Amino acid sequence: RELLPPWLVIVAGLTGIVLLCVSTKDVPVTPLRTKYAIVLDAGPSRTILFIYQWTTTKANKTGVIRECSSCPVQGPGVSNYSDSPQKVGKSLEPCFNWVQKEIPAEEHSQTPLYLGVTASMRQLNLTHPTLSDGHLAALTVALKSSPFNFQGAQILSSPDKEAFNWVAVNYVLENFFKYDWRGQLVPSGKGMAGVLSVGGTSTQLTSKVEEENQAPKEGVRLQLYGQTHNVYTRHCPCHGTDQLRSRLLSMLIQ
Repeated sequence: RELLPPWLVIVAGLTGIVLLCVSTKDVPVTPLRTKYAIVLDAGPSRTILFIYQWTTTKANKTGVIRECSSCPVQGPGVSNYSDSPQKVGKSLEPCFNWVQKEIPAEEHSQTPLYLGVTASMRQLNLTHPTLSDGHLAALTVALKSSPFNFQGAQILSSPDKEAFNWVAVNYVLENFFKYDWRGQLVPSGKGMAGVLSVGGTSTQLTSKVEEENQAPKEGVRLQLYGQTHNVYTRHCPCHGTDQLRSRLLSMLIQ
């Protein structure tokens, strides 16, 4: 067998000695910071506080979040406090005491807090706007007194609420993105699912419009994970669980 040239052996040896003698220093890797957000979903029958968290990792300029825990607020929905709107804020105190322990204290001032009110308050706002304003004012005072970064309380329109439901369902189904075998985020390549939301008095069908010229005026445009989605909702009144229950009872009686 041919031997290596002596000069190559000498150079290799000197290189190894230099590498052993030169001091090295580990390059610190900045850990990903965990961020939090609080969302209060105030529905007709009850209010639920949700905690979401995410890191600085993003997929096409959109964060990748997950729900980490929740706290059902004791008592009825916010629209049922017609006799004393001040009790609305009081009912939130147990969940806020709980959430302050769940989120690190150093993150409290940086944690956004949102409140979204749905169908019952929309109806109350139409029939008794003064009472509805009193409820929102009481909620705002209670939420502003918390240590979190209050971003506002809003009565969600039906298209906005159903658009959020559509995003949540397709997010859980990994229709926006998926993780490949390396653990990296890549487009899923799947189509978007439609959502059928059955409420007490009505049903909503929410889906994406593929063609730009087919998007209805009442639709919602969303920019998520590098793509634009035109989402619209078809509202079907008198097709909710209350009507289904009445029809079932009528059939049983007959």
